[in-house]
Amino acid sequence: MRILLVEDDATLAGSVASYLRGAGFAVDAVESVAAAMREVRLNPYDAIVLDVNLPDGTGFDLCRALRKAGNGARIVMATARDDVDDRVLGLNLGADDYVVKPYVLAELVARLHAVLRRPDDGGNPVLRVEDLELNTATRTAYRGERVIPLTAKEFAVLHFLVLHAGRVVTREQIIEQYRDVFAGSE
Repeated sequence: MRILLVEDDATLAGSVASYLRGAGFAVDAVESVAAAMREVRLNPYDAIVLDVNLPDGTGFDLCRALRKAGNGARIVMATARDDVDDRVLGLNLGADDYVVKPYVLAELVARLHAVLRRPDDGGNPVLRVEDLELNTATRTAYRGERVIPLTAKEFAVLHFLVLHAGRVVTREQIIEQYRDVFAGSE
């Protein structure tokens, strides 16, 4: 999974990026809103760890801009701003989670795994890639007008692939995403 870390404290960014890499994430780290916007235009990210206080704006503004642009990366706000109003604002702007500094790195990893496990269908139960249609509410797949019969495992894999259309995914990523579905199978 690819993570963008937006943190202006270079020491903290280095520590967090190193820990996330050790946990199996590919991490790009930037220090400003402008650099983050440049990176999200160039690269698809699965998640963004976002500080609020940045030198050229706020993480709140960046979160708002990303969601307005349709960016579906999971956003975890990671900031020293611990006021309830700030947490509510961040979540209402589209953040998927909010952790307060100082946080334990293992908890940040767990929160990233948690938000990345959530289905990314934007609230719409019907996903489409070309003439393939996947209805997550009824768990049915269609190719044109034809129904495609799928087992639960097959549906899980197809769902993951549709959510990541246009990107290369590994077998390990699929298994990690749907560990409960694949429990006990090879």
